[in-house]
Amino acid sequence: MFEKSYDVAVCGGGIAGAAAALAAARRGQKTALIEKTIFTGGLATAGLIYIYLPLCDGNGTQVTFGITEELLLASLKYGPGNVPEWQKGRSAEEAKRYRVTFSPASFIIALDELLANAGVDIWFDTLICAANVQDGRLAAVEVENKSGRGRIAAKCFVDATGDADIAHQAGLVCPASQNALACWVMEYSNGAHWRLDDSIEHISIHASGSSWDSKRGPSGIDGTEVSNFILDGRTKYRERLVKEYASGKKDRKTLFPLTLPSMAQFRTTRHIPAQYKLKDGQDWTHFDDSIGLAADWRKPGFVWEIPYCSMLPAGLKNLVAAGRCTAAEEDAWEVTRVIPTAALTGEAAGTAAALAAASGVSPDDIPVATLQDALRKAGNKIHFDEVGLAAKR
Repeated sequence: MFEKSYDVAVCGGGIAGAAAALAAARRGQKTALIEKTIFTGGLATAGLIYIYLPLCDGNGTQVTFGITEELLLASLKYGPGNVPEWQKGRSAEEAKRYRVTFSPASFIIALDELLANAGVDIWFDTLICAANVQDGRLAAVEVENKSGRGRIAAKCFVDATGDADIAHQAGLVCPASQNALACWVMEYSNGAHWRLDDSIEHISIHASGSSWDSKRGPSGIDGTEVSNFILDGRTKYRERLVKEYASGKKDRKTLFPLTLPSMAQFRTTRHIPAQYKLKDGQDWTHFDDSIGLAADWRKPGFVWEIPYCSMLPAGLKNLVAAGRCTAAEEDAWEVTRVIPTAALTGEAAGTAAALAAASGVSPDDIPVATLQDALRKAGNKIHFDEVGLAAKR
């Protein structure tokens, strides 16, 4: 019913997609951001995972910069929260590193503003239904929204869906993982003031006693599994409320949910079949084609270089991946799936897509040095030695 054309089309409006769209549009490319919900930010906002994890190594060294740092600061622009005094600590616990806790709604407002100022054409409430591939090149995606079914063509695409949906729809065989049950809820508990660290609490319900467990759970790519995952999580939370009320210590006026996640909170689903997969134990490993540095949010003293080839799908032109659907496994996937690394790979993907669109080539044809230079000019650090650290492998 309609057809639109862009230089760059970013598929998925989470943190990775927002960063990609900002990077592409700021390089002068006509950019579309296609999002199936009505929110930017993905799991960070609609998913209520409102902890912007560390940009430092836990030993006083900042390792991630650029749009990743810009978004961390933007998350506080229209809401509460403070950046901790992280620089002084060594072997610092997560809460004392360079990270923040933010209001999801406030972050959405800030993301909307950044994208609008960059001139990004945002397609909310738009579902990507199919990928059109011509001679091994992704040429367009088919979408549906209130206007009906249409076609969005672009010179280059970014798969920031979190689930490698575009790569999958294009016919690539995408490896998948499994997830433990989790339900993160924002709830009111006793306090009288709307503060993230007081009356509003972040509650995480895990899979204890559930049919799901950490070793054998839902993949997130089956419709029935997705529905059961959501319902089981909400059931666990309801059981918690019933237990608290029965104890007599809380009641429906002093403990209740403020809002529930509006998307399934899967950690890892599908990733692209890339030219290279980042593997467990490759922290402190130098990659010639690194696009930036990411810290391990779970423990201080572990830093990763992220190789560009883990963002490039094997067997398909005109597509580059960003966020948790870049190719990684085990420990590496734990590092690449979270907010800071999603923003990092998002900026790299958007920059690569913009360079490719401007040159009339595929992202895998962009010289790595050209991409790295562009990222450096945008304020990023590419290799360990650029922040005073050294590779160990």
